[in-house]
Amino acid sequence: MARMRAVVMRNSELVIDQLPDPEPGPGEVLVRTLACGICSADVDTVRDAQAWIDQVEDWGQARALDPTLDLVLGHEFCGEVVDYGPDTAQRLRTGTRVVSMPAIMRPGLIAPIGLSNLATGGYGELMVLSEPLAIEVPNSLSSELAAMTEPMASGIHAVTKARLDALDAPLVVGCGPAGLAVIAALHEAGAEPIVAADFSPLRRQLAEHLGAHVVVDPALREPLEVWKETAGTRPAVIFECTGVLGMFQKLISAAPREARLITVGICPEDDTYRPITAISKELSVQFVLGYTPAEFGETLRRIAEGVYDVTPLITGRVGMSGVGGAFVELEKPDLHAKIMLDPTRR
Repeated sequence: MARMRAVVMRNSELVIDQLPDPEPGPGEVLVRTLACGICSADVDTVRDAQAWIDQVEDWGQARALDPTLDLVLGHEFCGEVVDYGPDTAQRLRTGTRVVSMPAIMRPGLIAPIGLSNLATGGYGELMVLSEPLAIEVPNSLSSELAAMTEPMASGIHAVTKARLDALDAPLVVGCGPAGLAVIAALHEAGAEPIVAADFSPLRRQLAEHLGAHVVVDPALREPLEVWKETAGTRPAVIFECTGVLGMFQKLISAAPREARLITVGICPEDDTYRPITAISKELSVQFVLGYTPAEFGETLRRIAEGVYDVTPLITGRVGMSGVGGAFVELEKPDLHAKIMLDPTRR
C-alpha cells in the first residue's frame, strides 16, 4: 500500500508520519497538495480538540471528529489533480491545479476537510476532494495565492450579510486574517470610511494595504472613539473579528444606538452578554459563518485578477518539519498574518 507523508495531530501533539494514501470514492478526485495555509482554528484544535467539538456540535460536525484518532489538519489549500474515483466526470485533467471549499460531500454526510477524521487535510501530501466543488486555478496565479481563497472568502460573506447601505460606516475590530478579509471586501464594495483596529503594527499596516482608511491601536485609543471622530453621525456597522472572550459585550457597551454588530470571529469558549444594554440601544446582531460556493469562486477571481492583493499577507513559509514552530509563531500577532505550508519541503 502506497503511503504519504503528513503532519498528524495524534494525542494532542503534532508528529510527522507516513499514512496510507487516501483513496477517492465515487464523485471524488485525488489531489497532491501544493500549498496550505495554517489557520488559527488548526492551532485551537491541537490545543484543545474537545473544546472545539463542544463548540461545533450544534451544527452537526462533532460526529466527524474523534480526537483519539489521527487527524490531518489543513483547510486552506491548493492542490493538483492526480487521479479520479469512480463515477466522476473527469472535467479536470490530471495536472490541473484546483482549490475547493473544504468539505467532502458523501451520501448522508458532509464532512469538513482538515477538521474531521473522515477527510484528510492539506497538511498531508495527498487529499481527496468532491469533484463538483473543485475549481480550476488560473495559470497565472501561484499556488500560494490560490490557497488564500478560503480565508479571504469569509470576508465577502460577512459583508454580504451586513447588507450595507450607502451611508453606513464600518468599524473592523481585529485585523487578523478574518478582519483583513472583511476589510478587502468592504473596500471592493465601496464602503467608506473604513476604520480598523488591532494591537499589531504589522496587521494595521496590512489593513491599510487592503483598503482601511483609518487604523487604530486599541492600546492608545478606543476604536469606537476614533470611529465617531471619523464617521460622525453615520450608522455604525461593527465587524467583530477577534473571537476574544468578552469582546462581544464590550462592543455592545460601547456601540452607538441602532448600530449593527456582525460577528465574524469565533470565540472558542462560552461567552455572555448583557441583553438589557443591547435592548436599550436597539442594536442588531448578525452572526456569520463561512461562505457560499458562489462567494468562494468570486474570491478566487478577485485574487487572480489582482482585485485583492494578498501577497503581503503571506508572512512565513514552512515545510512539514516547521509546522509545530509555526503554531508557536502564530501566537505572536506582531510577527505573522498567514504562514503557508509547502508539503513538498522537509
